[in-house]
Amino acid sequence: MSFDQAVLETCDLTISFGGHIAVNNVSCEFSRGSLTSIVGPNGAGKTTWFNLISGQLKATSGQVRLFGEDITGLGPARRSDKGLGRAFQLTNLFPNLTALENVRLAVASRHRIGHVFWQMASQRRDIADRALSYLEQVNLARRADTLVAALPHGDQRKLEVALMLALEPEVFMFDEPTAGMSVDEVPVILDLIADIKRRQNKVILLVEHKMDVVKSLSDRIVVLHNGELVADGEPSEVIASPIVQQVYLGASEQRVDDGEVASHD
Repeated sequence: MSFDQAVLETCDLTISFGGHIAVNNVSCEFSRGSLTSIVGPNGAGKTTWFNLISGQLKATSGQVRLFGEDITGLGPARRSDKGLGRAFQLTNLFPNLTALENVRLAVASRHRIGHVFWQMASQRRDIADRALSYLEQVNLARRADTLVAALPHGDQRKLEVALMLALEPEVFMFDEPTAGMSVDEVPVILDLIADIKRRQNKVILLVEHKMDVVKSLSDRIVVLHNGELVADGEPSEVIASPIVQQVYLGASEQRVDDGEVASHD
C-alpha cells in the first residue's frame, strides 16, 4: 500500500522473552486520516506490539518513530507528551477522585498550566467546562460527580477514553475498546471512534476481535501471526487473502469473516 508521509512508524520492531520472540521485526507506517485495525489469533503479538509502540514494554531491537523522531528510548509519559494516546492503560485512574476531577487533571496537564495545576484546574471554569465536554462525548456527564472507585467497569473504560481525548493526541490507540461493556454501551465508543476518523487529521490504531467492528471502521487491516506481520492492506483484500484464511483456519474452526477473529493475546 502507499501512504502519505508517515506520522508513526515501527522499524524492525522486535521483543523476545527468554527464547520466545513475541514480536519479530515488524515494520509498518501509519499516516493521518487512516484507521488501521490490527488483528490476529490468540498469541499473535497484537497487544505486545501495542505495548512496544506506547512504551509499556522495551524493545529488544528496532525503533518506534513519531514524526520521524526516534522515541524508542522514551517511557509512556514522554510518548504521551509527544502525541501518542493509548486507551486503555494510557494512565491510571485516580479511584478516590470523581470522574470530572480525573478528566479535569488531564485537561490541565495537556495545557501545561503549571506545577500547581490541581489548584488552578479546580478554580478555572474553562477547564471544568472542557472536562465536562469530554465526559459528555463518552456519555458519562451524568456520572461526573461519582467517585471512580464506584463506577462500573464499563464506565471506567469510557472514562479512560475521555482522558485520552482530553490529552488531544495525534495518534489514538484503542485496544479492544468495547471489551467489558454492555450491548447498549458499545455504540457510544464506536460512534466516538468513527467521529475521530471523520476528522481525517489523526492516526487511529485499533486492536479488535469483532469482525463486524473491523469491517465497519477500518481503512486498512494489519494481520499478525506468531509475532510476524503476515498481511497488510485494504479490508476486503486482507480478509480474502489465502494466508489470512490459512492463519485463522489453523487457529480456529471459524473462518475470519464469520464474526470474531481473535480475542486477547
